[in-house]
Amino acid sequence: MSACRRATHVIVWCTVVYCGVLRNRLIGSIPMTNFLGIEIGGTKLQLLTGDANGIVDRKSFGVRREQGGVAIREQIRAAIKSLQPQFDWTAIGVGYGGPVDWKTGVTFCSHHVEGWDEFPLGDWLRELTGVPVVVENDTNAATFGEAIRGAGMGFNPVFYTNSGSGVGGGLVVDGKIYHGARKGEAEFGHVRLDRHGSTVESRCSGWAVDNKVREATARNPKSTLGRMAADLTGNEARALAPALRESCPLARKILDETAADLAYGLSHVVHLLHPEVIILGGGLSLIGEPWREAVALALPSFLMRAFAPGPEVRLAALGEDTVPVGALILAESAKSVSPLQ
Repeated sequence: MSACRRATHVIVWCTVVYCGVLRNRLIGSIPMTNFLGIEIGGTKLQLLTGDANGIVDRKSFGVRREQGGVAIREQIRAAIKSLQPQFDWTAIGVGYGGPVDWKTGVTFCSHHVEGWDEFPLGDWLRELTGVPVVVENDTNAATFGEAIRGAGMGFNPVFYTNSGSGVGGGLVVDGKIYHGARKGEAEFGHVRLDRHGSTVESRCSGWAVDNKVREATARNPKSTLGRMAADLTGNEARALAPALRESCPLARKILDETAADLAYGLSHVVHLLHPEVIILGGGLSLIGEPWREAVALALPSFLMRAFAPGPEVRLAALGEDTVPVGALILAESAKSVSPLQ
């Protein structure tokens, strides 16, 4: 499939997704199979109703970490109760922000919120709704969404990484999520960049870039980047995109250094797995084309000649919906599982 055709498919599907409500009104008399996709993150909770063709309802909530997993589960319970009179779900898919046993739906822990240790999330949701449930790590769900309905359409294998509050990774091969031994796989953020403890996450996460911006602007407060970051307290990486648009050398230096570190980490992925495409998601991907281009230009220099020029590097196409859309597609695969299992 050509790059042009792949791009067209992504644009068409995203248009269908965001016009899902209108579509449902227009063909409301035609029976539809509805699924529920849930994203449980460290800062947000999303519940999307729809199917692989479109989203027909969306509920989004903030997460108060200090209240723990119990409070998040109460949010989920209340949201489901309010939605059940409107929708007859066939199955539920979940993208959970932490390590999870995908076979049993039991969460091992959360790196952000207390109260998720060894919690039977799949069973809890089955008892709550009476329908089949599949639970995946959120990055695996995001990878699945991008591979099936996003920037990875037409590629195989597909590797996805998100650089945000942390750094994660996922792999889809032959249309299926790759699973390793119990407790996870593709933990790309923990890949070492040297022998002294530096990891992809410690150099390429959103918080790592925040630190770089703070340190650089403290030394260069009169720079364009310094001016744009002056009023920011936290999330200083947000200043990179506007500073880059004004051709700020300091912003470009931080971008190129971070992109080179990410590309070096990705070179290990390429040498081990050799995906056809690498998809960049997470908060840093919002910088857009400068971020994608910097990673794509740096990657070939770290690859063996036989693998040159390397995989295509693309930006995630589903934006904030990568996880819940992936969860919706997972739910479709869960419909054949007995709700009593």
